[in-house]
Amino acid sequence: MHFEIIVEDQSGKQALDILVPKIVGSEHTYRIIPYKGIGHTPKNLKPKTDANKRILLDQLPRLLRGFGKSLKEYQSAVIVVCDLDKRCLKAFREELYAVLNACNPKPETRFCIAVEEWEAWFLGDIPAIKSAYPKAKDKVLESYKNDSICGTWQVLADAVFPGGSNVLSGNGWQAIGSEKHKWSENITPHMDVNNNKSHSFIYFREKLTDLLRIEKE
Repeated sequence: MHFEIIVEDQSGKQALDILVPKIVGSEHTYRIIPYKGIGHTPKNLKPKTDANKRILLDQLPRLLRGFGKSLKEYQSAVIVVCDLDKRCLKAFREELYAVLNACNPKPETRFCIAVEEWEAWFLGDIPAIKSAYPKAKDKVLESYKNDSICGTWQVLADAVFPGGSNVLSGNGWQAIGSEKHKWSENITPHMDVNNNKSHSFIYFREKLTDLLRIEKE
């Protein structure tokens, strides 16, 4: 089985480069394609930005149409991984499937949405966070409710970053992005893909394993 995995940023790619092999094993192939932000699905499914700007949702209609043609001869699937942020999950899924259903042919596709943000998958594995950051604040980690809409990256920052999210926010978006890269780099190697309390991570893991079961049948 081959997977084409689309993710909205480089830190997501960093994490998936480690997590995907833990889930699918070494006998399957994959490519992880990072974008530079999530953006919005375009009206009339016509991208509004240049493809070189690499805004995921804006380019999604073009991407899925292309995969529908290029992958039709292969045992393969497209996995789109992105943050929910403040969107309505039901409405967002409907929006994504509308893009997919407009493709002819349609690639085998699964949409895996981190609720609320990517850091929810890290917070679903507190032992991994503690392995990477032994001084992480237990009180903050224990107060987090998995996949809650609460400002997820801020929770992780409050647990592991000196001064917490207020200090990190004051350093600007570039500093936040840099710290998110560090979290992916430091936490992901310690994660146990079979013991994660994030429902959206479990969904991602099960979509991959379900596809592998279909491939064997």
